[in-house]
Amino acid sequence: MSNLNVILISEGIQELLKSDEMKAICEEHAQEIKSRCGEGYEMDTRVGKTRVNAMVYADTIKAKRDNSKNNTILKAMR
Repeated sequence: MSNLNVILISEGIQELLKSDEMKAICEEHAQEIKSRCGEGYEMDTRVGKTRVNAMVYADTIKAKRDNSKNNTILKAMR
């Protein structure tokens, strides 16, 4: 067996975590979760300080009540 030595370059990893490709992957996952939640839920994707962030949130009063009572977003993530 050989010994594998891996050196990670921090700038390269940060560039990858902020890339358009990573944003597309996050948007895809958030869209799937949003579609499982039903009406009244929205999604948003942003490039943060260290990485791309995607979120799904209840936008209407009805969706907020539904999420509060049933944990809809949490269950849709499974």
